[in-house]
Amino acid sequence: MRGAWRRWPARWSRRAAVLCIATLAVPLAGCAQGGGAGSAGSLTVYSGQHVQTTEALIAAFERESGISVSLRSDDEDVLADQIVTEGQRSPADVFYTENSPPLQYLNSKGMLAPVNRAILRNTPSRFNSPDGRWVGVSARVSVMVYNTKLLSRRDLPASAMDLADPKWSGRVAIAGNETDFQPIVTSVARAHGEQGALDWLNALKANAGGHNYPDNEAVTSAVNNGQVALGIINQYYWYRERAQVGASGMHSAIAYFAPHDVGYVLNVSGAGGLRSSTHQQAARRFLAFLTSVQGQEIIAHSDSFEYPVGSGVRTAQPETPFAALQPNDITIAELGTGAEAIKLLQEAQLL
Repeated sequence: MRGAWRRWPARWSRRAAVLCIATLAVPLAGCAQGGGAGSAGSLTVYSGQHVQTTEALIAAFERESGISVSLRSDDEDVLADQIVTEGQRSPADVFYTENSPPLQYLNSKGMLAPVNRAILRNTPSRFNSPDGRWVGVSARVSVMVYNTKLLSRRDLPASAMDLADPKWSGRVAIAGNETDFQPIVTSVARAHGEQGALDWLNALKANAGGHNYPDNEAVTSAVNNGQVALGIINQYYWYRERAQVGASGMHSAIAYFAPHDVGYVLNVSGAGGLRSSTHQQAARRFLAFLTSVQGQEIIAHSDSFEYPVGSGVRTAQPETPFAALQPNDITIAELGTGAEAIKLLQEAQLL
């Protein structure tokens, strides 16, 4: 059951992925497009989003538009590097991500087309590309997940910075090579400088020890099973764990860091059209659908447990209301391309 939520059975290193893609880019492009990808009524989407959410949105879009969509799913950093490697020959028409930095990375390369203003207006501007090159689709927020048999709520730290304290040695879990972790690292660096962030990462890595997992699903499971006391995840992983194992199988809970703490980060999932796309009109229709009431209602009612951010739609799931969240006020522009976080994670040997 857990594997159904994984985007890929094993994460690739960025360098290994780029080397592989450089060798296989042309055969992969042919496989992705299939027989109809070159027609006017078709679209190729590269997606780093969770497969189930993406497939539900695409199925509804195909029914509504009559446009056939070819989907290629992988980790968002792998796909971003793949698009750069493919360049103007990329079959991708739309790039759909879990977090904003991969979109900002492509934007910094001049690879994203401007988004129609009417589409951008579907989503509050603070969740969109600062220069209108991609649109926000959904959001999630970083939280602590803790084992309720090993910790009580009063034991929890107020700040993510507190997890560098030696008292957390062997008691904290992270997924250091997850792209979801990078916005937190950027947030810490913005508040404490690069050296402060590196010191925090090194201490956090030492405290995690053998509890540095490949992904947030593994962190959530390890905490729930009592293998480790506390972890840092995005909130929806805990809700998915509960949906999979049932309430009786849950031995964990989630909690937020103090309001506006550096570890309390809102991450925006977004989508943008490629400048190189030969299906610009279809790409615009897909972006409009993602942020429309119909598309946002799919997110609101799905078991992705992400927050819809467009067209005034609210989540239908029983989680903390979006308006009640009090994350750090770091902006999309400040989160940037993720390059700063990647550099720090590499220096800490977490990537």
